[in-house]
Amino acid sequence: MTTSETTGDRLLDGVRVLDLSRVMSGPFCTAMLADLGAEVIKIEMPGGGDDSRHFGPFQDGESAYFMLLNRGKKSMTLDLKSERGREILMAMVKSSDVVIENFRPGVAKRLGLDYESLSQLHPGLIYASISGFGQEGPLADRPAYDLIVQAMSGLMNVTGQRDGPPTAVGESVIDVCTGMFAAWGISTALYDRERTGKGRNLDIAMMDSMFSMMLTVLSMQLYTDRPPTRVGSRHPVTYPVDVFETTDGHIVMVVTTDRGFAALCKAIGQPALSEDERFRTNADRNANESALKAAIEAWTSTQSADDAVAAMSEAGIPASPVLSVGDVVESDHIAHREMISVVEHPTLGDVPLIHQPVRFSDADRSIQRPPPLLGEHTRELLASLLGLDEKQIDALNEQNVI
Repeated sequence: MTTSETTGDRLLDGVRVLDLSRVMSGPFCTAMLADLGAEVIKIEMPGGGDDSRHFGPFQDGESAYFMLLNRGKKSMTLDLKSERGREILMAMVKSSDVVIENFRPGVAKRLGLDYESLSQLHPGLIYASISGFGQEGPLADRPAYDLIVQAMSGLMNVTGQRDGPPTAVGESVIDVCTGMFAAWGISTALYDRERTGKGRNLDIAMMDSMFSMMLTVLSMQLYTDRPPTRVGSRHPVTYPVDVFETTDGHIVMVVTTDRGFAALCKAIGQPALSEDERFRTNADRNANESALKAAIEAWTSTQSADDAVAAMSEAGIPASPVLSVGDVVESDHIAHREMISVVEHPTLGDVPLIHQPVRFSDADRSIQRPPPLLGEHTRELLASLLGLDEKQIDALNEQNVI
């Protein structure tokens, strides 16, 4: 772990983001923007705030899940169901660059906080809407969570063992990829605005995001007569690209060419296998996968994971042990790449946070602000952005607007 230190430029300094999103996809997007210097103002309902503040695991009452997703942001409580709350938000829009929301389609319009309404106040506004299935279309009104879209995108249907049920991926991968696409879209729209002065409305759907990433299985579906099915941990087209048992765990290896397969056969002490008519080509190896896996595991099952990987590496074959999350957290790679930063939290002291992964030359890579307490910056922002005095802010508090 590394302690945050300020070095170099902040690439998104001067960009102000009003973040109306909650839980994961939107907050993941805005965390990436905050990492690069954007001022992200997280708008939360008074009382409970973002739902994810109440998701475990907890440390002294603070959600670790929330902290990882909301690093570097400011929190402002504001009741957007009240007329005064909406007036305050609209006043803030005039000095902001980006608004991001992940309400169900139609909610922002009912509140008068949709792109059409807010762009009249600020024609250069970048407005990003994240939803399960888009702002329009036959599924637009359906509620969506990561698991729902894993099921509806086809991802679950191609994940799992052949004779097992459809299986969810072990992380909220669709929320994450949607947040990344939103951050990419916002950055692109900001660049275009520098040239044209035009704001834009971005419609980012979880379903579309996942669908666009399923390139291997879509190549099979669209270009062959063999629709993709569940195949376990192996690659659906190339073999042996799979997981294999060792004496103390599992390893994976990737062998994609005939030359690589010959090197594998030599490494496991069975050079004649490369000339076996069952295994001469990739098509042959796919057709006789069970026999080939058994032959490989006859060797790997006598080796430790480290010894098997060392033998593969010496033969020029990409291989790795299957690591636990704890193994990765403690690895030299994560330490050297400074993927975990330690920042000081207002109530918890030093806490570890995960930084966005892109390393920009001559850019500050530190996380300059910890995840916020609920409403921590409300008074500061009302005073600095809108010029309200203490008496006016107290009145808003008494009216439960903040």
